[in-house]
Amino acid sequence: MSMNERYEPQSIEPRWQRRWEEAGAFKAGRRPDADTRYVLEMFPYPSGAMHMGHARVYTIGDALARHLRMRGFDVLHPIGFDALGLPAENAAIKDGRHPAERTRENVVSFRAEMKRLGYSFDWERELVTADASYYRWNQWFFLKLLEKGIAYRRQGKVNWCTGCQTVIANEQVVDDNRCERCGSPVVEKIHPEWAFRITAYAQQLLDGLDGLKDWPDRVTTMQRNWIGKSEGAEVDFALAAGGAAVKVFTTRVDTIYGCTYVVLAPEHPLVAQVTAPERRAEVDAFVARMRKTDAVERTGEGAPKEGVFTGAFAVNPFTGEQVPIWIANFVLAEYGTGAVMSVPAHDQRDFEFARKYGLPVRVVIQPAQGARLPAGDALDRAATEDGVLEGSGPFTGLASAEARARMSAHAAEKGFGQGTVRWHLRDWGFSRQRYWGTPIPIIYCDEHGMVPVPEQDLPVVLPAEAIITGTGEPPLAKVASFVNTTCPRCGKPARREVETMDTFVDSSWYYARYLSPRDDARPFDPEVARRWLPVDVYVGGPEHAVMHLLYFRFWHRVMHELGLVHEDEPVRRLVTQGIVNGPDGRKMSKRWGNVVAPGGMVSRFGADTVRMFMLFAAPPEKDIDWSDEQVDGLFRFLARVWRIYFARQACFDASEAALAQAAGEALELRRRTHRTIKRVTEGLEADLKFNTSIAALMELVNALYAFEPASEPDRAAVREALLALATLLAPFAPHVAEELWHEVMGPVARERLVADAPWPPFDPALIVADTVTIAVQVNGKLRGEVQAPAAAGEAEVRALAEADEKVKVHLAGKTVRKVVFVPKRLVNFVVA
Repeated sequence: MSMNERYEPQSIEPRWQRRWEEAGAFKAGRRPDADTRYVLEMFPYPSGAMHMGHARVYTIGDALARHLRMRGFDVLHPIGFDALGLPAENAAIKDGRHPAERTRENVVSFRAEMKRLGYSFDWERELVTADASYYRWNQWFFLKLLEKGIAYRRQGKVNWCTGCQTVIANEQVVDDNRCERCGSPVVEKIHPEWAFRITAYAQQLLDGLDGLKDWPDRVTTMQRNWIGKSEGAEVDFALAAGGAAVKVFTTRVDTIYGCTYVVLAPEHPLVAQVTAPERRAEVDAFVARMRKTDAVERTGEGAPKEGVFTGAFAVNPFTGEQVPIWIANFVLAEYGTGAVMSVPAHDQRDFEFARKYGLPVRVVIQPAQGARLPAGDALDRAATEDGVLEGSGPFTGLASAEARARMSAHAAEKGFGQGTVRWHLRDWGFSRQRYWGTPIPIIYCDEHGMVPVPEQDLPVVLPAEAIITGTGEPPLAKVASFVNTTCPRCGKPARREVETMDTFVDSSWYYARYLSPRDDARPFDPEVARRWLPVDVYVGGPEHAVMHLLYFRFWHRVMHELGLVHEDEPVRRLVTQGIVNGPDGRKMSKRWGNVVAPGGMVSRFGADTVRMFMLFAAPPEKDIDWSDEQVDGLFRFLARVWRIYFARQACFDASEAALAQAAGEALELRRRTHRTIKRVTEGLEADLKFNTSIAALMELVNALYAFEPASEPDRAAVREALLALATLLAPFAPHVAEELWHEVMGPVARERLVADAPWPPFDPALIVADTVTIAVQVNGKLRGEVQAPAAAGEAEVRALAEADEKVKVHLAGKTVRKVVFVPKRLVNFVVA
């Protein structure tokens, strides 16, 4: 049957989606004897309609999963919904709808959008964290962690709304430290909460980063900094006026003789005690302002150094000298002891602060080699390197490293300090005063105190009744049928815990639940985990680096200790994707009115075009700007692909044996085909440069248009190219790939799918080609060079040039107005 002349994705795509579903094409476990690959994307929170940011994540993961299936692997590619949490509860308060109702609707909408985009998920493994069959195991894990002493009750700081008379989340605190709901002042309050002792795993989590070779450096660096191991000393500076001492933590105790002032965090409990009456108003105003300022804003690179003098003094225990006590924005209560000794000659932050406020600068470390440092007043910046001590009493002349050891020992001997290790990481407070979360399985009994719910009584189910007002005690406390229960030990009246778990608990282990999502006896089967874990490729946003990505590394180690998994780390390779900006260049947001929904684009252009745009616009880690023009261009490309198949139908039944006689232009087409196979394969496997892979496919299409077959070897070369093109398109544009592959294969492929077809190999003898050095210019100035095959066309050379690090610098943030391409010689980007 001859092809339709027009490319009509709306008729093609639903048909192949039905075929895939009927064939169970994407079920994991179909190849029990094959090697496995687990491809996972961060599951979505269904708080509203699916947007292009979601589409980008799942398109990247889907391209990889489809490619790996075609490589012969047994692939697990699951999906679910992170359905509990604060946004649904806030929406319920706003419009009076039950969170479960809204969540169900959004899940249905999300699922439909994902299926329209043709994602190759194993839908039989779908999970929704709002289902009791899932959060039951959150509760089971809680009980296990409670037994191990990892889960515990503590007193923690919370945001207390003075109007709503309840705890509110950080994101509900708006300008001027007020509640976004009622506008009342928000104050810090000490409140009992549940926490996980993640700090007990700090060293393990830090050491484990060394083995994550296929994680982005920026993510591992952020985690390393967040864990924040600092080896140093704690030293007590006695208050000159008597009473308590200021305990400081320093990694450079060798510089303590150069300390000229001490700084407290604005939140430090000693601030109120030490502040002199005449300084009270200024100090209180500064403290109040700092409470309203985000910690990142206070301490970020380039943030101004601000502070006020308290009027008090502390005594340096090494020198006996009295030094002034200041408070400053760059010291945080949660880091170290919340107090630092400031040595402006040897710390740049302290130097800038000292210069701003006219504080002394005293040099006490000289370079081990080279010119000596001038006196402190003459320094133009701090000297932060180790060296040799001077002006440091009995420690003068020692090298910094030796001095640190001796001075720590001296402090311990004299009783005013000791060597110690400090961590930035804090235990994970996970309880929330919310309804829409996992109930914490604890019962409070007057006789027996806190009693865990027995495992056989799990799950503790969220009551359907939801009294959600956002005011007063937690919502569950208002549901008498939930709160009132009996003690499992004595049978007397008791009360349930009314707090729920942070949704980061749901996402800390969901990847393992996908392994056996219907298992009623355990969270998942450890033997199934032995086959599939760790996850081979995990795709998601870098904004989760120090929350989700750290928490689930911690949870995996706990599961290892419980004997559920067999390795220390959950993921081998992490792929972080950039955001999708709206047509106006700003991040897509309802606030800006620049959101582009996938559904409308699929209706207009087809799923394959949307997928191609997401993969061609930029490498995964880069942000992309939505462009209707580019989307239209990729639709035209797929239509052009369709037309070349329509025009070359006479080649579909060409003899494969005739390939051996291909010569001249036909042989060059074969070389182009095999070079394309190699480049697309590398783009999918080595560096995830999908854009260069698609550029190579564009060049192959150009070659097919330029070649007019006149003989059987010519037609055989065309058929080889057409088959390769359809197969190589499958990870990117799977629907049109299926249609075109079946057109070429004819009846032979009636019961097969290109989704199951083997990935084409390339012939090494055919990819040997002369390479040329091509100059890369930006606005006529030479900015780099790239190596390319002599026959490379504009799209291929442009993709290579845009990927070059030297060229990237000159293209960043600019709009390419025109590209001038001279084959084998140069490419020039004209930018504005």
